[in-house]
Amino acid sequence: MLAIDGVSKTYRGGIRANDGVTLTAEAGQVYGLLGHNGAGKTTLVNQIVGLLKPDRGTITIDGLDVVARPDQARRLCSIEPQSHVPIDGMTPAQAISLVGRLRGGRASDVRRRSAELIDDLDIGQWADTDGARLSGGVKRLVAFCMAAVTPGRVVILDEPTNDVDPVRRRMLWSRVRMLADEGVAVLLVTHNVIEAERSVDRLAILDHGRVIVEGSPASLKEGLSSDLRLELVLEPGAELPPMPACVQRSVSQGERILATVPGPLAAEAVAWAQGLHDQDLLEEFSLSPATLEDAYIEFVDRADAERRPGQLPAIAGPVEEATGAADP
Repeated sequence: MLAIDGVSKTYRGGIRANDGVTLTAEAGQVYGLLGHNGAGKTTLVNQIVGLLKPDRGTITIDGLDVVARPDQARRLCSIEPQSHVPIDGMTPAQAISLVGRLRGGRASDVRRRSAELIDDLDIGQWADTDGARLSGGVKRLVAFCMAAVTPGRVVILDEPTNDVDPVRRRMLWSRVRMLADEGVAVLLVTHNVIEAERSVDRLAILDHGRVIVEGSPASLKEGLSSDLRLELVLEPGAELPPMPACVQRSVSQGERILATVPGPLAAEAVAWAQGLHDQDLLEEFSLSPATLEDAYIEFVDRADAERRPGQLPAIAGPVEEATGAADP
């Protein structure tokens, strides 16, 4: 449905936003595009919908070259952008219906589908409220409905769960799955790796404009299958002592620390963490199977090291199905 082949884009000043990006999203599939801020995700989205022309490479949707026909790209794609959609002066019901009709939906179909989306996402209490009075989370849900009410052959969702509360977030992911099951290709753009693991069929990780790895969530985690994930939450103001040998590849995120523990050393790691907890240094800790987030950190660290020769960390085993980026 969506085929991107060797797409590259360099901005003035020599900033390379995309570097030989190649990926394919099939109909009926939720395809995740993961990457940190500045990885090139937004540039790629703008190229898909015809707002930005790549320097080289091809993008086709349903077999149509949308680089040559950007007007058709906007017909074939519906998008929920990362920024808030301006709906001040309209109610959610009006905004959703308006977009559905503009995209060619029949009035009866748009009314029915609008009602279904509003009901499924539990935003009926705000359906007739002026958009200026809505919270950020409700605005995000309305923006999703605007993209889904008359969906394109490709539906692009850019950080769709930003500001959305946990309960409606689950409802949203159910609707995303339903979209794919209806036969469209859903391109999910996010940096939330934990949510992506539960929602996508396949994914690509972008780093500095390149696809560094691509595959199913299971295939990307395969090299970490024998390792466990240790999560530590420090008490406020506490300092973590040096890590023992059984705790590897740690990453700090404020008071939260993620690390990898080889399976045979699990008991040793738990005893160490329990000792810190008993000393009131840890608020809590947990040990669980490795996640896609762990694999994501591995691949990004490896890509960063490849740009610094002689500092390449090993990844624990091959990744079945995973493929590197095409050469530019």
